[in-house]
Amino acid sequence: MRLPPKTLVPALALSALASAALAHGYQAGNLGIQHPWSRETAPGQAVGGGFMTITNKSQSDDRLVSGTSPVAAEVQLHTMTMDGGVMRMRQVEGGIAVPARGTLELKPGSYHIMFMGLKRQLRQGERFPVTLRFQRAGRVTVQFAVQPVTSTGPIENGHAGH
Repeated sequence: MRLPPKTLVPALALSALASAALAHGYQAGNLGIQHPWSRETAPGQAVGGGFMTITNKSQSDDRLVSGTSPVAAEVQLHTMTMDGGVMRMRQVEGGIAVPARGTLELKPGSYHIMFMGLKRQLRQGERFPVTLRFQRAGRVTVQFAVQPVTSTGPIENGHAGH
C-alpha cells in the first residue's frame, strides 16, 4: 500500500513520537538512567518492585543511596540471593555502588528497588515518579513505566522483556 505524500509525513512524525514516548532515559551528572520500570500490582498489594539500568561515565564510583515516591510510604533498596534453595530479599544498607565507567543493573532476581506500603495499585500502561538520590550525582526524578506482571525486563521500542 502506498500512502499519498500528504499523509506520509504525519505518519512518520507520529511513529517517531511513539518511539520517543516508549524509550525513556534520564541524566544525573555523569550517570545515565535507562528504562525505569515496574510490574503491575494487584488491588490491595502492599509492595512493588522497581528496575532500571544505571551507567556511570565518570572516573569515580557513585552510589544509589535512597529514593522517594508519592505512590509508596517508603522506597527501599534491596538485593535478592538464593540460600540453600530459598530466595531471600534483604534491604541494602548504605546504598548500591555504581562503578566508575561501569553499569549497575537493577533487575528481577538481583538488586532492585522495593516500593513499600503502596498507596494505590500500580496499573499497566501508567507511569509514576520516583526521586532517586545518588551520593555524588545528587537527586533526579524519573518516571517508572508499569508493565505486565509477567515482565522480566523493560518493554521499550518493541523489545519485549517478558
